[in-house]
Amino acid sequence: MKYLVFLLTLMFAIKGPLKAQSAANPWTEKQLMAPGALAERITKGQGNNVMILAVGPDAVIKGSVNAGPAHEAAHLDQLKNLLKTTPKNKEIIIYCGCCPFDRCPNIRPAFKTITDMGFKNVRLLNLEKNIKTNWLDKNYPTND
Repeated sequence: MKYLVFLLTLMFAIKGPLKAQSAANPWTEKQLMAPGALAERITKGQGNNVMILAVGPDAVIKGSVNAGPAHEAAHLDQLKNLLKTTPKNKEIIIYCGCCPFDRCPNIRPAFKTITDMGFKNVRLLNLEKNIKTNWLDKNYPTND
């Protein structure tokens, strides 16, 4: 019985986010940031004035904070708590990296939550394939 519940939960998790991702993107092209641009800022020590939030499985990028997978309500609450004392004009860069945006269950809920909270300077790291291909394989800075 536990196995059946697990399978049904997994099926919902896979089908639900994919269906939800067909909606229009809540970000603009101007709000996308190239991985190389962020890596350069971090390498040059210019990453201190930005908040980098991992809204997927893990905080891989150097200096990023793990909010957890944003498709889960508990992690959205954690994200809100991380930001509750943050100034609304702070530059915030979010990333997931589990998969391309059209299949990602985490990016849209996180982006919408942050902008709904009134943050005006929100960027999305443009990991076109995933964190491995677009960050790790390029030897960009990581949390070791």
